[in-house]
Amino acid sequence: MKKIQDIAKERILILDGAMGTMIQRYQLTEEDFRKGWFEDHPHALKGNNDLLSLTRPDVIKEIHRAYLEAGADILETNTFSGTWVAQEDYHLAKAVYDINFHSAKLAKEVCSEFNELTPEKPRFVAGSMGPTTKLSSMSPDVNDPGFRAITFDELVGAFKEQVEGLLDGGVDLLLVETVTDTLNAKAALFAIDTVFEERGMEVPIMVSGTITDQSGRTLTGQTTEAFLISMQHMPLLSIGLNCALGAEMMRPYLQVLNKRSPFGVSAHPNAGLPNEFGQYDETPEMMVAQIKVFLEEGLINIIGGCCGTTPEHIHAIAELAKNYSPRTINRIEENV
Repeated sequence: MKKIQDIAKERILILDGAMGTMIQRYQLTEEDFRKGWFEDHPHALKGNNDLLSLTRPDVIKEIHRAYLEAGADILETNTFSGTWVAQEDYHLAKAVYDINFHSAKLAKEVCSEFNELTPEKPRFVAGSMGPTTKLSSMSPDVNDPGFRAITFDELVGAFKEQVEGLLDGGVDLLLVETVTDTLNAKAALFAIDTVFEERGMEVPIMVSGTITDQSGRTLTGQTTEAFLISMQHMPLLSIGLNCALGAEMMRPYLQVLNKRSPFGVSAHPNAGLPNEFGQYDETPEMMVAQIKVFLEEGLINIIGGCCGTTPEHIHAIAELAKNYSPRTINRIEENV
């Protein structure tokens, strides 16, 4: 099978859309989050979507298939909260390896089904590594700015466990996404590098940060360029932006990455900003009209959707992307 690094130079790759948005369509109950695994667990589990890879694999596989049928080249595993840091909120730190292993295995099975049918269009599984629920470079207590809710070493251990489960489950690449705190992302990258060294193997790595508002900065205060500089010590497949902003407001920050990044550039924006009910109102047609500008300006190698996006959005994006060439990836000497 052709390497994803080579394909990214030939055409724009399509990432899938929102897992949570699709799960909401199923109107699942507390029982669905317990089935066969956590039936005697003493704490409420509804909303812990990563568990569905264990308790309702049929739902997760159905969502994966819908995104591949829509034209996605890359499936994200259902592991956004797949660390003990996030899972301890549900008292389920012990389930982390199973969550990651089985989520990766499910996505790989679905990709394999499609690859057998159309081997000329290979699909890939990206192990999704979310930001966790704690920041390592900021205090959660305004009265104690020196306090940290978690240490760098604790984060490394958490991400290492996640990476091991994802790799054992068969992922083709790793996606450190929705980065709000760059120090957390550095812990994730250190954990990845450690596992690679221990196993004598590597897979490509994607990193995707989040600009939290129109100040153009991450939650911990970095500009887009500072975020890039902080990440580029690792040989990445791509660096990009996702979540928080809709496509229209993301454009100026993608322009910065296009100018400065020695890697591929990715984007998976939300379907606009949430309304007063927390819903996303942008239709596929509205979103595509904004993303078209990214493609016309040659900013993108990988494009997909985050919160509020569905297979309908991804299909529209995939159809549009067929008409454009990917961003040219050059080593930029001043940034190396």
